[in-house]
Amino acid sequence: MKNKNRKSHIEGLVVLVLFAVFALCILAVLLTGAGAYGRLVERQQAAYTERTVPQYIATKVRQADKAGAVRIGEFGGVESLEFTNDYDGEEYITRIYCYDGYLRELFAAAGGNFKPEDGEKIIAAEQVDFSMTEGCLRIGITSVDGEFTEQILTLRSAEGGRGE
Repeated sequence: MKNKNRKSHIEGLVVLVLFAVFALCILAVLLTGAGAYGRLVERQQAAYTERTVPQYIATKVRQADKAGAVRIGEFGGVESLEFTNDYDGEEYITRIYCYDGYLRELFAAAGGNFKPEDGEKIIAAEQVDFSMTEGCLRIGITSVDGEFTEQILTLRSAEGGRGE
């Protein structure tokens, strides 16, 4: 009788050990998958930011590209890309600039008294630099990860843009 009872305990212990090994294998697979997923999300977010900022600015430039409407200016001590438009005889300026860790956009009347913090946050960015020469607009973007991207756009308007 003792032998049968001891055999039953050993079988139960073997089953318990096998269950524990199985549970550890599942846990290891889950942790590995979670780590891979985290790295994938991080890489995708960096790629999204790297593509989105230049494309956003390029789209805005193409929309506003007419004679003398695109220029580089300063807004509250911050370099900005400015697009001038007339609506019902009143002049409005759209400013794109980087402030407080974000690419921002501000659409306002030309004479408005606004500050850089008033702009709408578009996407996280560390720094954006603009320069214009001979109808070409150079945009240098530094992401929050420290990655630098440069884009050069040719202004298609009759007179091109003017840098200020």
